[in-house]
Amino acid sequence: MAFESLTDKLQRVFKNLRGKGKLSESDVKAAMKEVRMALLEADVSFKVVKQFISGIEERAVGSEVMDSLTPGQQVVKIVNEELVKLMGSETTAVSLKTDGTVTVIMMVGLQGAGKTTTSAKLAVKLKGTGATPLLAACDVYRPAAVEQLKINGEKSGIPVFSMGTGNNPADIAKAALSHAKENKNSVLIIDTAGRLQIDEKMMQELSDVKSAVPVDWTILVADAMTGQEAVNVADAFSKKVGIDGVIITKLDGDTRGGAALSIKAVTGKPILYAGMGEKASDLEQFYPERMASRILGMGDILTLIEKAQESADEEKTREIADKLKKADFDFNDFLDQMKQLKKMGGLSAIMGMMPAMGTGLKEMPEIDENQMNRVEAIILSMSAEERKNPSILNPSRKNRIARGAGVDVSEVNRIVKQFEQMKKMMKQMPGLMSGRKRGFGGTGGLGGMLGKLKF
Repeated sequence: MAFESLTDKLQRVFKNLRGKGKLSESDVKAAMKEVRMALLEADVSFKVVKQFISGIEERAVGSEVMDSLTPGQQVVKIVNEELVKLMGSETTAVSLKTDGTVTVIMMVGLQGAGKTTTSAKLAVKLKGTGATPLLAACDVYRPAAVEQLKINGEKSGIPVFSMGTGNNPADIAKAALSHAKENKNSVLIIDTAGRLQIDEKMMQELSDVKSAVPVDWTILVADAMTGQEAVNVADAFSKKVGIDGVIITKLDGDTRGGAALSIKAVTGKPILYAGMGEKASDLEQFYPERMASRILGMGDILTLIEKAQESADEEKTREIADKLKKADFDFNDFLDQMKQLKKMGGLSAIMGMMPAMGTGLKEMPEIDENQMNRVEAIILSMSAEERKNPSILNPSRKNRIARGAGVDVSEVNRIVKQFEQMKKMMKQMPGLMSGRKRGFGGTGGLGGMLGKLKF
């Protein structure tokens, strides 16, 4: 996941600081040297790192830290506050017009950044707030770009306006706006063409679209995987076309994350959302304070709670919570919670949001989401009676289940055994679910127990 290496390095620095009763100026400077190297290795802009470290040192060598009873903790607090400031102290959301006119959003970026997919994700996000978005296919160059937008729109129930690939993008944008007005769409999202690199023709085309329709938001889609290059792209678009915000994609991948830490400082424009997966729902509001918390290994409980609220069936989770208190749950309940966990982004995503869990994932067996799918297949191969009463699972039944799931019978035996062990753990922890509404509250609940299964 993004920032994993940076988080590990910062955790080591802070551990050393916390181990000292008092901090000298040389202790702080030595620690900041390590932080500087960690940030540069994470592909954060050199100028940004220099300003960032300077701000921390200025505060860390003052009485705020030196006279503190917990100087190590104070340094961590300062680093956290400076990280939040670096990424933008306030969360910026895409605001929509309330006067009945169409809010026009133009999506820009280089080819391969995920602009077309992100346009559809943003439409889904805004639809969830009560808006009625329309997607406009203005990428007339890339093969199958129009068709891709149509497919993404159809999957999410978002209408798509297109005029094929033989028309001028500015003309398509004008026609799309007229269509949006006629069909009472409150938001028009224009998916423009990208290029392999920045060129004047592309920039002029974007300027023409902005001249043809009243664009309220110009949003750059930047690929976090390109590291420092994403910052250079953001700077170029900001200067030549003008942008109002940035969406960073692929922040869930194996990326160093430097772009997220540099873009606001370099362009002055806020990061609006972060792409955290491939599903239409995998577009998260960007909260600087939450991202700083993740980077420092403090977790992101607020986002975790929001994901649980979005995916939870309240009545069903209350029912499961009652069963958990009595250690009376069965494979049907287990299956329900696995489905809920998938909606929340999978076990790896959830563990990464838990305090002190992000770095701890390295020490755990690798979580294989495909193995979770096999567990699901095993449970689905059971009869209704077998799921409800696993004690009746004799060797012949287990062989039949294994054949149905396409796995070896040893996998069935292992899952059944671990499930029974989990129930025993519940009986030994009667207070696990007290005061919790959801099956995934904190580290408790069946969601927490899923983390103990050796997938």
